[in-house]
Amino acid sequence: MRTARLRTVHPVLWAGWAALAAGAVLCVLGWYGISGERFAERQLPYLASCTVPGAALIIAGAVLLTHGRNALAAARVEELYGLLVAADPADDESGQAASAPVAVSGDLLMVPGGTLWHRADCPLVSGKAEALPVDSRVLAGGELAPCPICEPTASDARSSEADG
Repeated sequence: MRTARLRTVHPVLWAGWAALAAGAVLCVLGWYGISGERFAERQLPYLASCTVPGAALIIAGAVLLTHGRNALAAARVEELYGLLVAADPADDESGQAASAPVAVSGDLLMVPGGTLWHRADCPLVSGKAEALPVDSRVLAGGELAPCPICEPTASDARSSEADG
């Protein structure tokens, strides 16, 4: 997929650079021709044959480069999306992806200096030696917010305090 899309992008980029270069050369030739002529009526042919087409080529080259870079970025995004979709877990028999919770433990932990409270088996705190049990005063004070990944609830905090 990548090579087919990129093959169509590179000619656009090369055409853009070529148009920019040709436009710059024409503008320089037009300026050189105009600078050698004293009267305006003798400068007009250089203006019409070199400078105006040169400016048009510069604009066309800029448009082609912008289009080519946008197409290149789109090709890269499509490639990354394809890799992301390929990395998804396999679907179950019903055709729907399994939606098991990330963490189900009732024990709540926090990391000192952190802003979230987590379930004990949350991937953000599991295995961290510095993780501490959450104090009910900290939860009541509203200093910590629930983790958006393991989504602990206030009822988990009450049940862990009743257990302990």
